[in-house]
Amino acid sequence: MTKNEFLLEIRTEELPAIPFLKEVGNILPKWLEILSKNGFQADFELFYTPRRITLYSKNFCEKANDEELELWGPPVAVALKDGVQTKAYESFLSKNSLLPDEVLRAEKDGKECLYAKKTVIGKNIKELINEIVNEWLNTLHFGKSMRWGSLAESFIRPIRSCLALYGSTELEIEVFGVKSGGYTYGHRQDSFEPLRVTAPKEYFEKLSEAGVMLSQKARRDKVLEDIRRIEEKEGIEVEIDEDLLSEVVAITEYPTALLGSFDKEFLRVPPEVIITSMKENQRYFPVFVGGKLSNAFIVVSNAFIEDFSKVIAGNERVLKARLSDALFFYDNDLKKGLSADGLANIVFVEGLGTLLDKTARETQIVEYLCGALALSNDEKQKALEAAKIAKADLLTEVVYEFPELQGVMGRYYALAEKRDEAVAEAIKEQYMPKGEDGELPKSVVGAVLATAVRLDSLMGLFSLGMIPSGSKDPYALRRAAIGVIKNLIHFALKIDLSKSLSALAHMYKGFDMTKLEDFVFDRLYQLFSDINPSVITAVLASGDKDIVSIAEKIESLSSFVKKSEFKEQFSTFKRVANISKDVDLNSDLAINTELFENDFETILWAAYIHNDYVNASYYEVISALFALKPQLDAFFENCMVNADDEKIRTNRKHLVARIYKEFLSVADIKEITI
Repeated sequence: MTKNEFLLEIRTEELPAIPFLKEVGNILPKWLEILSKNGFQADFELFYTPRRITLYSKNFCEKANDEELELWGPPVAVALKDGVQTKAYESFLSKNSLLPDEVLRAEKDGKECLYAKKTVIGKNIKELINEIVNEWLNTLHFGKSMRWGSLAESFIRPIRSCLALYGSTELEIEVFGVKSGGYTYGHRQDSFEPLRVTAPKEYFEKLSEAGVMLSQKARRDKVLEDIRRIEEKEGIEVEIDEDLLSEVVAITEYPTALLGSFDKEFLRVPPEVIITSMKENQRYFPVFVGGKLSNAFIVVSNAFIEDFSKVIAGNERVLKARLSDALFFYDNDLKKGLSADGLANIVFVEGLGTLLDKTARETQIVEYLCGALALSNDEKQKALEAAKIAKADLLTEVVYEFPELQGVMGRYYALAEKRDEAVAEAIKEQYMPKGEDGELPKSVVGAVLATAVRLDSLMGLFSLGMIPSGSKDPYALRRAAIGVIKNLIHFALKIDLSKSLSALAHMYKGFDMTKLEDFVFDRLYQLFSDINPSVITAVLASGDKDIVSIAEKIESLSSFVKKSEFKEQFSTFKRVANISKDVDLNSDLAINTELFENDFETILWAAYIHNDYVNASYYEVISALFALKPQLDAFFENCMVNADDEKIRTNRKHLVARIYKEFLSVADIKEITI
């Protein structure tokens, strides 16, 4: 089968980097899927620049694979009546373009049916390319899209030209009203004239000569190499943010990393403000000397020129203007100081009052948690002070300009007011963790405040019926619940979730608190995603409401479930659970040793009471119980649990139930599936 190079270029106006990068990982798989559906199999490379998406294959078959089809028709009894073809027979012929002599008979599902084999000859890429390309482009989802001209269709950005080549043969396509042509365009600073292209090899060569580095990997490597050389020459360290690096690679066709600087006076502003301004607004990389932020930056230019002095100067002027604003905002904030009064003018959520109301509720939750956790009076006072001003920085000019710095700026302003360092840190840590893998608070005061912040949001929004469903979670309550769990576990903050929610319920409209409990506990399946889910179910079935204890139980039980011998142990203890299901586990489960009829009862009882279950860890409890397997097996083999004598029967059931109840303090073993 004939093979040759294949090239497809879709050239657009400037692609927005962030939405494009969110979809870029799907571009090639979607293309390959559509090709496969049409009978083509080939290896492809994806290239992209700010103005083009390019697909290239070294060995692409000119023709789709032939397909052998097995065609099944109706049962013969339906297809033929008295030897005459019925409509069902004729429909089978028509639908599959068959002649009567091509139809055979074969058995299917115990019935004789009409049957045929047919070879579908694969079509040439020339016939299918237009349909394939259009279907592929319509599968790409970048979020918001644009319409242009009189088109009803939309794409991430207007398409300006397209190019499709099979070897030296130009393939005809039309996408979004744009017909293909045998040309492309180079870097804007090289020329606005089209580049005639007659073969894929020529495409790569001409783009390279015209100032376009087509490979995103090559562009990334060049940026990193440029930065490395600057670091060595200047004795500096550049912070490489991978997301920012991906973004600058996506917005450049010929990147060049350059070193710029700004006035040292601006270093009075907290480094987070400077770094945020550089990254978010200008896409600059921050520069450090000796671990401290320097008055320098790295900008990645897309200019295809030799003298970059004007580029550097222009970027320095822009950054100076932004940092001047930041310094002005910062100085103003320092003059005003931290005050929560203005929060009364900001609505949190309709039905939950203002941010000042939220602050008051969070303060009450902090006070409750400090008592429940038996924190020292010093820790309590610091946590309460932090809670009262935790949201005050939302009123500052810097946070208004850079919302992502809430908490961070609160810390700086608190320190400027000579507040206790623990209070200042807690203000920053209230938002931790920010994501599933986000940094956790470093202080128990910060963890308590962070927990209070999330509990208030959870209880408040649940009280309004704003419960996440499906993929919809506009208030990030799932993330809030995970944050509560992670903070409690990290600092071993042992509280009964059910009792805590009940104690705090008076601050909210009445709602079914068990729904919130279940919502929080359900997050454990996500947090412990590498653990058998039935282990988590089994632990939750124990009725424990202390997240720290639950986490310890999950880890302990999981370590046993993973062992090769667990299956044998499980069968024995599943029997223990089944025997105990009719026993009142809340009774005293009294054991009368005088009713023991043989040594197997005595041996099991002695082995059971030998262990200290009260002071042992969960791992030790499970280990001690599983160690009873030999004695249990011997007991079941030699003792009739359902003895005729009621007293003996009850005694034996109590003995088994004691063991089950002990296990139930950790997990309900019958909930485990293996």
